[in-house]
Amino acid sequence: MQVSTRTISIIFFFVFSILLVWLFYTNYMNKDNEIRLLPNDLSLVTLGQNIYSENCASCHGINLEGQKNWQNRDDEGYLPAPPHDETGHTWHHPDEYLFQMTKYGIEKIIGKKYLNNMPAYENILTDKEIVSVLSFIKSTWPSQIQEIHNNINIRSKLN
Repeated sequence: MQVSTRTISIIFFFVFSILLVWLFYTNYMNKDNEIRLLPNDLSLVTLGQNIYSENCASCHGINLEGQKNWQNRDDEGYLPAPPHDETGHTWHHPDEYLFQMTKYGIEKIIGKKYLNNMPAYENILTDKEIVSVLSFIKSTWPSQIQEIHNNINIRSKLN
């Protein structure tokens, strides 16, 4: 049995159309746009460590220890930079919140004026670079803190 050129064209068009719909759906409609920190991704963590050293360590400390008296406002009303190690509160917040605060700044997140020295990194770092820094930070936490943080992420998605 001979298949006509028209039949082959119709079949090709049909298969091609299904492929396009599938690609569109998987890449756009169903795209996983959630922010996820990847503390086990060595290349991402290494990138994040380098960016942290260049952009964050001057305030938050080379060992993520933060500034002294970070919980008390200074004479001008500013809070010193908090630690990002397990002694701080970074791990109390879900990935998405940490990303948004780093990218846009705390004032944009809370919707009001807030005295702080933390710059927004929207026009300084790419999204991948922000995720890499946060992934580096998370990679330094003890495993039990990472697990608590993972559970915080799960709970935040349920809300």
